[in-house]
Amino acid sequence: GWREAVAAAVGALQAGGLVAVPTDTVYGVACLAQDSGAVRSIYSLKGRNGRKPLAICLGDVDRLYRYCQVNVPDELLRDLLPGPVTLVLKRSEELNKDLNPFTSLVGVRIPNNPFIRELARACSGPLALTSANVSCQTSTLTVSEFQDLWPQLSLIIDGGPIGDVQSPECRLGSTVVDLSVSGKFTIIRPGCALTPTVEILRQKYGLIPESS
Repeated sequence: GWREAVAAAVGALQAGGLVAVPTDTVYGVACLAQDSGAVRSIYSLKGRNGRKPLAICLGDVDRLYRYCQVNVPDELLRDLLPGPVTLVLKRSEELNKDLNPFTSLVGVRIPNNPFIRELARACSGPLALTSANVSCQTSTLTVSEFQDLWPQLSLIIDGGPIGDVQSPECRLGSTVVDLSVSGKFTIIRPGCALTPTVEILRQKYGLIPESS
């Protein structure tokens, strides 16, 4: 059952483990963001460059204010979250210093997926979240696609296939947008929700694209 799965995942995370979870875009691997040892484990699992930041995942927009310095209207956050978007904001002092120590920013995800939101709510701090694949390989839409990672995971939550396994568009991951500069936005990764995201930022809130 659902409750048992959430409880098992919370237990695995609290023990410092890595848990594979479905999101609204691709499969992800999560750990507790405030657990420095678990954060190191995620990097070694993925063979990930230590300068590539991890996003944090929360269950609700309200919790975002604790870990980020927000300089956009609350309504803007709620227009984009929950959804397939990662918002990059200035990080607050609350966040683990060992998580992305090389940057003053942090990406925030609130996936539009009831399981991972429930899991995030059940944990005291944010989750660190990344895609369930070895770095530079394609993102995964089923649990069998990341079988090579299974031995290093404490728990795998199988939510079935996410989207159309045949469609390359379904593997794009979230749209990553930097909102850390007031009045401006920068698209860091186009992802799967670029057009609606840019439309909301430009037309509804009058933000202008930062010339890269």
